[in-house]
Order: sequence, then C-alpha cells, then structure tokens
Amino acid sequence: MQGDDKVDDKRDDRLVNGVDAALGAMCKAMEVVIAAGLAVMVVLVFGNVVLRYGFNSGITVSEELSRWMFVWITLLGAIVALRDHGHLGVDMVVNLLPAWGKKACLIASHLAMLGLLGILFKGGWEQVAINWDSAAPSTGLSLAWVHIPALIFAVCAGALLLLDLFKIITGRVADDQLVMVQESEEAGQLRQVLADADEASHGKGAP
Repeated sequence: MQGDDKVDDKRDDRLVNGVDAALGAMCKAMEVVIAAGLAVMVVLVFGNVVLRYGFNSGITVSEELSRWMFVWITLLGAIVALRDHGHLGVDMVVNLLPAWGKKACLIASHLAMLGLLGILFKGGWEQVAINWDSAAPSTGLSLAWVHIPALIFAVCAGALLLLDLFKIITGRVADDQLVMVQESEEAGQLRQVLADADEASHGKGAP
C-alpha cells in the first residue's frame, strides 16, 4: 500500500509540475504580448500628438486602439501578477495566525476569488454576445474585443487559482508561503532583498 501511495504521489507531482510549467510558459508569452502592446501604444499616442501639433493631422484610430490595448494590457498583466503572487493585500491580521489559520484563510480566499471569477466570466460572456455585431466608430472592429480580455482573465486566473488551491490542500505549500499577498511593493521588495542576503550568507558559511 505504501508503494502505491508513493507512485500516486509521484504521478501527482509530475502532473502539478507539468501544469505549473505550462502556466508559466503562458505567462511568459503574455509578458511578450504586454511589452509589444505597450510599444504600439507609445507609437500610436506619441505619433498622434506629433502629427496633430506638428502637421495638423493625426491617426484616426489612435485613441480608440490605445484604450482597447490598455484594457488588454491591464488584464493580461493581472494574470502575470497573480502567477507571481504580486497583488497587493492586507496581511497584518493573517500574519498573526498560526499555520492552520493561515491555511484556512488562504483556502477561503481562493474559493471566494473563484466564485468572483465565475461571475466575471458570465458577465464577460454576455457582453461579448451583446456587442459582437456592434462596430466601433473609428476602427469598425467589433466592440466584443473590449470584453474578450475579461473572459481570458477569468479562465487563466481560474486555472492559476485552482493549481494553487490544489497545492495548498495537498500540503505542497510551505508554512512560510501561506500568505500570498503583500501590503506594499516596497515590503515585498524588502523581503526579497532580505531573503537573498540570507541565502548569500548561508552560501558563504557553507564549507
């Protein structure tokens, strides 16, 4: 029986690692899309300003496309931040709890977020269906493209949360990782610096 349990654990580990690697590759691809979108936004906005004030002309679709790209970049960036546990939150109370309390709060928060993602997906799907045949005034593209990022965010964020939830329930998350938010970017950066310094000091002390 113990041998069967070990085989099951190894199979689960391979599955988790495979899903984790696939989601990591997805987020890397999203980072490339975000960078490209930002570059196009800069060209459109800056080019439009130069043409308007320098040549009394402009790029007709610049403002509309820039707004759409901003929506896409924001939601894709939110997926990447969720993968890195980079979203801000209040951890003052959770940090005072024992490990089992942190774990319970983490599970509850993940279930709540999954519920909210379900609502977001439902609303996004309805908006895509409603606006599919509606054309934007400048580009003539379907207004559904504005709402599609909500569907992508709901699906991808849901996959990330389900993976994290599975890791938490099966004990694959260490006690010091049970707080997956940070109160400020500076606090997160400080913890990373201290962790790197501690790792470096242990490395120097090793024979």
